[in-house]
Amino acid sequence: MMKSITLLLIALASQVQVEAFQMQMNMPGMVSKKVIVTGAAGRTGSIVFSLLNKDPRFDAVGLVRSEASAKKLIAKTACNLEEIVVSDVTQMEFEKEAENPHPWPYALDGAEAMVICTSAVPQISKVSIIKAMLKIPMNILTPKKKAINFRDLQFKYKPGQYPEMVDYVGQKKQIDLAKKMGVKHVVLVSSMGGLDKNNFLNQIGKDKNGEGHGDILIWKRKAERYLCLSGLQYTVIHPGGLVDPPEANKMQL
Repeated sequence: MMKSITLLLIALASQVQVEAFQMQMNMPGMVSKKVIVTGAAGRTGSIVFSLLNKDPRFDAVGLVRSEASAKKLIAKTACNLEEIVVSDVTQMEFEKEAENPHPWPYALDGAEAMVICTSAVPQISKVSIIKAMLKIPMNILTPKKKAINFRDLQFKYKPGQYPEMVDYVGQKKQIDLAKKMGVKHVVLVSSMGGLDKNNFLNQIGKDKNGEGHGDILIWKRKAERYLCLSGLQYTVIHPGGLVDPPEANKMQL
């Protein structure tokens, strides 16, 4: 994961360096670049927010959907409450500009970049855990069979938190927000495998007949395309397996 986050920081920092070079003749010092991190309370989002928050080149703002997520982010990063904005982007109506020309919190104004870290997160089915545990005695007595067959475990998404709603509809809204606010650069943390319809991750959330709310990589790919056609300057990051071994901090360029 850290390799992908490093690439993200490079993408943002390179723009900061260019802008700083262009303005250094007129400014006595460098002004921190305001960056919105969406999904900041999540696993990837909290890492991105924390790293940006520690870097003097950036003024990081964590955007979360609920007060519970805000408390979670504070516990993870020890950040200040004023560095967090609680707002549900999916509820913002940009089409009714005459009625509400400023549907987003004013605390987000002035942002030059946005890092989109939101993603649907599956939860393991408790019923599948029980079924798998009940099979353990028989599996142990069967030669060459593992005690638990992890393929028997099933995952599902919370109602309303399906990949289509989070990774496509939700990310489209965030891109629209960036465009409305005049954000200059959007970094989308997506995933590898967007062109592989048969990737096992797309099966999460589906039943044995292939029905249900899945296809997370396909919806992520659609959001990428929407960003590419938005007219915004963008960077799309395709991380692979998100793990944090010690050697993950080492990177060669």
